[in-house]
Amino acid sequence: MGRGGLSTGPRAEDGCPVTVPDAMLSTVPLHTSVSPVFVGRAAELAALTDALTRAAEGAPQALLLGGEAGVGKTRLLEEFLERARAAGSVTTVGGCLELGADGLPFAPFTTALRGLRSAVDPAVLAAAAEGRESELARLLPDLAAPATAAAPADRRDEYADADADGGRARLFEATAQLLERLAARRTLVVALEDLQWADRSTRELLGYLIRSLRACRLVLLATYRSDDIHRRHPLRPFLAEQDRLRTVLHLQVPRLTRAEVHAQMTGINGAEPDSALADEVHRRSEGIPFFVEELTATCASCSISDSLRDLLLVRLEALPEPAQRIVRLAAGGGSAVEHALLAAVARLGEDALLEALRAAVGANVLRPTDDGSGYHFRHALLSEAVREDLLPGELARISRRYAEALEADPGLVRDEERLARLAHYWYRGRDAAKALPAALAASVEARRRHAYAEEHQLLERVIELWDEVAEDTREALPALIVPRTFPRTDACGRAADTGRRARPPRFTDVLAEAVVAARTSGDVARAKVLTRRALARLDEHKDPLTAAWFQLRMAMLTEDVGGGDGWAHIARAQELVRGLPPSPVHAEILTSAAGWGMVHRPGREALATAVRAVELARIVGATAIELQARVTLGSLLAESGALEEGLTEMARARDEADEAGLTGVMTSAATTIAVELEAAGRSAQAAEEAARAAHVAQQRGRPNSYAGALAGQAEALLSTGAWERAAQLLDEARSAARAADVRAWVALLRARLAHGRGDPSALRAAVEEAVAALGPSRTLDPQKAVELRHHTMTLAAERGDLAEARAELARALDEGFRPGSHPQAWALLTGAACHEAATWGLPGACYGRATVLGRLRRAARQLPRPAAVWEGYALLLEAELARAEGRYEPALWEAAVRALEPVGRPHPLAHARLHWAEALLEAGTPPAPGAPAPARLLREAHSTAERLGAVPLRTEAEQLAARTRTDLTAAAEEHPARQVPRAPSDPAASFGLTRRERDVLELVAEGLSNRQIAERLHIAPKTASVHVSNILAKLEVATRGEAAALAYRLRLVRPGSLPAPTAGTPRRTAPAPAGSPAPGPGRR
Repeated sequence: MGRGGLSTGPRAEDGCPVTVPDAMLSTVPLHTSVSPVFVGRAAELAALTDALTRAAEGAPQALLLGGEAGVGKTRLLEEFLERARAAGSVTTVGGCLELGADGLPFAPFTTALRGLRSAVDPAVLAAAAEGRESELARLLPDLAAPATAAAPADRRDEYADADADGGRARLFEATAQLLERLAARRTLVVALEDLQWADRSTRELLGYLIRSLRACRLVLLATYRSDDIHRRHPLRPFLAEQDRLRTVLHLQVPRLTRAEVHAQMTGINGAEPDSALADEVHRRSEGIPFFVEELTATCASCSISDSLRDLLLVRLEALPEPAQRIVRLAAGGGSAVEHALLAAVARLGEDALLEALRAAVGANVLRPTDDGSGYHFRHALLSEAVREDLLPGELARISRRYAEALEADPGLVRDEERLARLAHYWYRGRDAAKALPAALAASVEARRRHAYAEEHQLLERVIELWDEVAEDTREALPALIVPRTFPRTDACGRAADTGRRARPPRFTDVLAEAVVAARTSGDVARAKVLTRRALARLDEHKDPLTAAWFQLRMAMLTEDVGGGDGWAHIARAQELVRGLPPSPVHAEILTSAAGWGMVHRPGREALATAVRAVELARIVGATAIELQARVTLGSLLAESGALEEGLTEMARARDEADEAGLTGVMTSAATTIAVELEAAGRSAQAAEEAARAAHVAQQRGRPNSYAGALAGQAEALLSTGAWERAAQLLDEARSAARAADVRAWVALLRARLAHGRGDPSALRAAVEEAVAALGPSRTLDPQKAVELRHHTMTLAAERGDLAEARAELARALDEGFRPGSHPQAWALLTGAACHEAATWGLPGACYGRATVLGRLRRAARQLPRPAAVWEGYALLLEAELARAEGRYEPALWEAAVRALEPVGRPHPLAHARLHWAEALLEAGTPPAPGAPAPARLLREAHSTAERLGAVPLRTEAEQLAARTRTDLTAAAEEHPARQVPRAPSDPAASFGLTRRERDVLELVAEGLSNRQIAERLHIAPKTASVHVSNILAKLEVATRGEAAALAYRLRLVRPGSLPAPTAGTPRRTAPAPAGSPAPGPGRR
């Protein structure tokens, strides 16, 4: 029998089996749910790789790799062995057999040695075993010498002596000697899997090898299932003994994080999963990769597959019947249950209960909770599988017993859990009359604790059960806290009051609170469904205030899901309340209109609406609405030029909201302050403000607010040069974001980062993600619209399509730049100028260039410069426009550098320093007195690019340094003689281009094919092809277009020497410039 054995293996103290047959894994049907991408495990793989490196240096390594079933030990081992083989190591694997203590001795070593026979030259293996064949034949008969092989009786005698002390010692010594000889000159990796099933002989031989091997290139690695190692398992003392040895590295493979589960699902499906689905799979799988695969395979229903259920239940079925009964009762209580509550439900004597629990714990089905008050299932999916295995009606009966026990003694669970648990038990017990009031009371408690996701789920149950109970039950329901602005109306739909109500809730009250809870917790799609249901149920003529309130929700949710800008619903709400007495709903409508204007049409009209909203909110006493209106007012003031006044107004609103416990308003204010600070060039302050908002939003369970605040913080950090931290925040924001506008903002920031890092594929993916988030309506605020145009233009330039890049720029200029979009507009104009400069002199690129540059200059004159950073961008643009005309003006670049130095924008500053150095060298003039030398400018630009991870900028700096023979190391600062690089009189020579290769490059830049080049130079087409391949390799580019662009940018060819392209000559364009500054910051 192999790993598919059916023996139960070692038994716990009470005699019940504790080992899960690995055969269960082999019987699972194969499907495509295995991820082709290796996910996570960076730390563990690094440790294994380090051990391999040390072994290659002659220091043998011993490693123990533990982890629970399905956590990915085998996948990690396979990845490590693949890397070891790629590094030239010999690898072999042996698996322990699930046959218990009476199984075959040394089975994994026999398998491993058999693997060596095919991995090692037979002569080498024979030489390593020479003189010890008879002992080694006990492990692998094929190693026996011919004489020994011819004497079966003698061989049987030797096998019979295998357990004698002398024979065992010789066997162990021979095995060690064999491995030492094989690992003398080449690294050898011996891996043993499933050590939890190892027999005693295997454990003793492994321990001997770990202690005795010296001075060889050997890695000994053994894996085991940590969840099988109960307190009396024979492997436990072995592991403890090895842990005392300093030469043994003991690793535990952890479960996957949420981000890693997301990556695994992406690998399985070939596309990124829905964020909510990834959250659900992570929650249910608890990061076990095998469970992730199984749940992903059934993601449509997210149910447990039959194969997974069988695997989970095998431990339960091996338990004694009393223990099985207790496990089923525990599953009815949830994934964890208190001992006292379980005892009350079980109704067993103390001794019988403890005996059954001991068996369940010994089999690793249940585990004691950390605080010792109860028990939890080894895995939440095991609890699910047990519940699904209950008979019809059995779960309802068990749930009612839990509810009755809890009502009889509320102290059986913690106070903060009692209401939710009671509601849950009555709901599963199918007692609607008791489940409805319990769920409503629990929802109020959840809201008080800011547990909005839980509140939403509880209210969904209230909605589900509403029509199942009698009218008198609904009349006796406890009061419900409804949204602050939700109107209380009488039977005729007239406003009475708002806020907390003492009367029993109406169904529309429940729907209103459920909408707010769903949106706050991030389930915007469900919130929209509930809002539609409420509007369909309402009579607008009888209850216009309530209908207007739901219309405002629909406006917000329409934008949230990317279905439009929501204005139609705001306008409808205005119509509904026209002529009615002032109310909080009126104030909220005005505030929504002002907020819409702030995003889509900032200006005087929006500002006036915000002022009216503040005044009306004060009149009707709607504090939350007043504070939100003041945030909108402050933002509009900041954009109108009154920056400090606007920031002060928003800061006061933020602090008052924080004091009043209005989390939504507080986080909105802080994030908006961060955005305005960023637009003003005060990025460090912006990052601090956004971080504060993120902290509060995370604490209060508001995922969209949290994602938006993280995006604001990341945007500021991108500006200040903390790109690595910004990338981490954007990954986190991407996971948390639910609303379409937030997802789009995060995607555009990721695109900005990818552009700066020079990653076209990541840039393309981020742009596609932003477009998908915005939906078919593509309703964009001005900031996102301009930035999306910028990235689309860059993608066209990256693929060499200058015509499309110019067309995208023209569309952006035709649309114009609305107020508040100047940060993105300056970045767009500067990026376009960079593209033009990169293609200067390229055949075909000159046509229409003057028109493009003229439009860029006119657009720049109309853009505001409200802060010093935008003055710097304006000067940077002016210098780029000169470069795009083939003019290198050191004075222009110096002005840009001087303007950017004090504003804390390292990337555009490094870009300007690089081209100032280039302009000085091209002009051949020495720097002005007191100005930095070109070498110093180049070193500073290169150092910044390396620190940021700005690969294109770094590459361009290194290319210029190579052309001018400039030393980029910091040590060069100590040698002033090195600070004056040589003028690039023959830049082609710095790349090692021969005279013939330069001739070919000029024709490549002209756009000729290999055959045309051969005809022009009177050489064979094959020779021309060889020259082109050599040129691409020396220039370190991938395509002819990139070679042409680089040739013109670095002056490797002389544009004036080339003839104008004829009608039959293909025109080539160039990719985006390597050193173009990344898009600038701006509003959300």
